[in-house]
Amino acid sequence: MTVVGKKFPNLEVNAIDELGDTFKINIVEKAKAEKKKILLFWYPKDFTFVCPTELFAFQQSLGAFEKRNTLVIGASCDTPEVHFAWLNTAKDNGGIEGVTYPIISDSNRNLSNALGILDITNEDYNEETGSPIVEGDNVTYRATYLIDEEGTVFHESINHMPLGRNVNEFLRLVDAYTHVQVKGEVCPANWEEGKEAMDANRDGVSSYLANHVN
Repeated sequence: MTVVGKKFPNLEVNAIDELGDTFKINIVEKAKAEKKKILLFWYPKDFTFVCPTELFAFQQSLGAFEKRNTLVIGASCDTPEVHFAWLNTAKDNGGIEGVTYPIISDSNRNLSNALGILDITNEDYNEETGSPIVEGDNVTYRATYLIDEEGTVFHESINHMPLGRNVNEFLRLVDAYTHVQVKGEVCPANWEEGKEAMDANRDGVSSYLANHVN
């Protein structure tokens, strides 16, 4: 079930910063209080293979997001202690030392369950004990959410575990949404900052197609 066009789940979760300080965070309240957009990206597990490449890619683009009034926040189902250990492990040893944005620790899976992004291939119950039996890792796919200054989701995407993300595409989407907010124009296929957008009416579409599509 998509959350695009809806408020992001209004849940408080645990997070940790680069110094090892833990705190509570509510994405909707943070967006509103700081009047910023938020990029929230989920990855499956700490101490894995594709995941650190993504965390470093977002770190390298942190300045570009900041220029766009956008906060970057990572998230997984690992505990704060595991996050802290990973943050204090050198890159050469598979760690993410040098990552400075906060990382959510959804170890109780309240938020990832609300979003429906957990890798649960089958869920059944033990008839004798009544306890759940889960097939799958019960960790998140590579889900990404772009959230505006009012806590409304304007983009979501979900990749399977082996597929790393293209960070530049999220910068483009932030640019496009900001253009819509400021100019009131809509952004056509492959639009990038500096390119022509179009009015959201029949004449605007016809004019754009006549000038840009062979």
